[in-house]
Amino acid sequence: MEKSLSQSFITEMRRGNLTLLVLASLYQPHYGYELLEILQDVGVAIEANTLYPLLRRLEKQELLSSTWDTTESRPRKYYQISSLGEEIFRELLVESKKMSVSLQRIQGEDE
Repeated sequence: MEKSLSQSFITEMRRGNLTLLVLASLYQPHYGYELLEILQDVGVAIEANTLYPLLRRLEKQELLSSTWDTTESRPRKYYQISSLGEEIFRELLVESKKMSVSLQRIQGEDE
């Protein structure tokens, strides 16, 4: 029971941070699978069935823009952070840093 409870909290925490991580990763355009590899290479545990719906949602919310590259044999959709996405990203980053500092203070690590 404890394992599933802690895993539930970990999943919730990761879900909240994925938006921040994806936005941070898309200051340069990347297609979905490329972004998946980038995130996995830096230690972000994410699967395609989590990433692609997130990309579509962020695009619908106008935090990302996309373009199709049809020059290759296989068309690829490239995503990039929009100006609204940059604004939201900066706000999320500030909030994330505040939370991290608060947690360190609560644990007495700021001394």
